[in-house]
Amino acid sequence: MTTEPGASRQAVVLVHLGTPSAATPAGVRTFLRDFLSDRRVVELPRAIWWPLLHGFILPLRPRRVARSYQALWQQWGDSPLRVLAGRQLQRLRQHLARPELRIELAMTYGEPGLAATLDTLQREGIDQVLVLPLYPQYSATTTAAVMDETARFIQRHRALPGLAMVRDYHDHPLYIEGLAQTVEAYWQRQGRGQRLLLSFHGIPERNVERGDPYLQQCQRTADLLARRLELEGDDWTMSFQSRLGRARWLQPYTDQLLQQWGEQGLGRVDVLCPAFAVDCLETLEEIEVENQARFAAAGGGALHYIPCLNDSRQQLDLLQALIDEHLPRGRHSSTGEEK
Repeated sequence: MTTEPGASRQAVVLVHLGTPSAATPAGVRTFLRDFLSDRRVVELPRAIWWPLLHGFILPLRPRRVARSYQALWQQWGDSPLRVLAGRQLQRLRQHLARPELRIELAMTYGEPGLAATLDTLQREGIDQVLVLPLYPQYSATTTAAVMDETARFIQRHRALPGLAMVRDYHDHPLYIEGLAQTVEAYWQRQGRGQRLLLSFHGIPERNVERGDPYLQQCQRTADLLARRLELEGDDWTMSFQSRLGRARWLQPYTDQLLQQWGEQGLGRVDVLCPAFAVDCLETLEEIEVENQARFAAAGGGALHYIPCLNDSRQQLDLLQALIDEHLPRGRHSSTGEEK
């Protein structure tokens, strides 16, 4: 493709959290080491956290997690997140009516790394880059980690492209509408459960006490979605999953709530995970397998998991809107002034 003189060369980097390179204890251990060593993810003092991480978590946890990944790897042929992120990338490239726009995929932890992706775009002379973390709700544990990596890229280079970043999209109209349409389409195909559980990824309570806006944004997403679906107070609940360690995390906990609902004899519960842009271990294994079994064992009936937006048309329309809002089309002179 030939770029007209004076035209701005633009790129978008879609950023996911990441995934192990292989469904083996070694692959999981490397991923967990990078992930759990980030001060954004675990804010405990190193003197406390380092012995726990290297003495207990990394020696013990990877083998168990690898077993969960192996079942999914066999089903998907690779990491589900990597498969779905790749599909999302390819479909977005086809979907956008902006053939001049470069679109790349990166991971905060693992490959392809965000730092290497930004380095490549800088070497190739891209003028403007939009970093788009695929976390609908902002948290220092996720989005800020992407910001940190972007800041390190800035510190390494002298000649920099113009940089923009999407902070969050927790109440974007197309995000809420996309979730609503996904739920409605599922209900049309599979019928409707007695309750809809909106299970968000959890973070420690102390993070919110220190000013993290994540809880507030999750509540906003849940309220807007419930309103759009015209749900009454007893029709839905929000909860938090995937906690780690003994600290108090945001509550109610998804597993404990499903345990209680099972003991109450609920016949069917539908679960949606709005904090995840694509399905991954935390949705396909933790919700669809582990928590479904917990709900049934406690006396409940069926747990129906409603997939994430993934590479759906609703997701593509949302991403296109976010890109157009944060990286508008434009022709630029050598001084960067729009003509």
